[in-house]
Amino acid sequence: MIDMQQIIFVSVLSLVSGCIGAWCIINYGHKLRLIDVPSARSSHTISVPKGGGVGLLIAVVLSSIIMNVPAFFLGAFLCVSIVSLFGDRYEIPPQHRLSVQFGCCVLFLVGLFLSRQVNIATYFLILPLSLFIAGSSNFYNFMDGINGMAGITGVVGFLLLAVYGAITGGDSVYLALCISMILSCAGFLPFNIPKAKVFMGDVGSILLGFVFACMVVLLSRSLLDFICLAGFLFPFYADELTTMFARIKNGESLSKPHRRHLYQILANECGIEHWKISVGYGAIQLIIGIVLIVFRSKWVLVLLFLSLCFLVFSLVSVLFRYEAYGKVSQAEPQ
Repeated sequence: MIDMQQIIFVSVLSLVSGCIGAWCIINYGHKLRLIDVPSARSSHTISVPKGGGVGLLIAVVLSSIIMNVPAFFLGAFLCVSIVSLFGDRYEIPPQHRLSVQFGCCVLFLVGLFLSRQVNIATYFLILPLSLFIAGSSNFYNFMDGINGMAGITGVVGFLLLAVYGAITGGDSVYLALCISMILSCAGFLPFNIPKAKVFMGDVGSILLGFVFACMVVLLSRSLLDFICLAGFLFPFYADELTTMFARIKNGESLSKPHRRHLYQILANECGIEHWKISVGYGAIQLIIGIVLIVFRSKWVLVLLFLSLCFLVFSLVSVLFRYEAYGKVSQAEPQ
């Protein structure tokens, strides 16, 4: 249990850390060679410092220490984030990244199960939950391609987690950690939107996806809880899954770099300003999250609602892809 003074201190610390991390990378990113150089796959046209998400990492680490977050959780996301920070500076093969991520997933889940003294059968969940956590981490990273997208989604996603946890009696330590993530994202955002002076980088986006997925596991008391909580990141999951389907259908390799996500098509082929797309995704995320909180105890309504949302998103995605496919094909190198 934590008190109000700790929450206030952690909140101020997180907001300041988010700001300072972005400011430092803006001013010293070039010297550290943390630079995102635009390519044919990019949605920006000038070189921008990356790695500004280091402020989020500092915030969540310090907050975790102050609030005595379990070592298995702190160690897992710290390890993933440090490797991701090196990935912002050096080229790390995807298989090495995934190996570290899955190792950290197992560390987190085994630590969690041991601390809760669960039935031995629960350990069979390690593989599917590891896939969920690692997948969410990478989905979040893939969706961090335009100004404001990762930061706004982080604010909305962790806000919804905190509200859900408060309503259902979640551990106050994890709810305070959600507040830390919200405010560190808020501190970063002014430097990234509407015009980006700095990018979050893998260190920020992978961290947000990893911690979000771990919080879903931590706050879930049932499968319905899990579905509702995971649904708070619905736009990211829907965009990534529909994009994967479209690429497989077109015979593309999923390991090949691309810019075929719906949000990328809206920005690059439709010419919509980045901040408008990011705010739109955040608004959709918030509306879906509120509905899921209201329906949280009703299986049929939750499943019908999410199915309807995915159907609508898929139809919209197909429409925009059909309109822009020729332009995308011409814009991408063969």
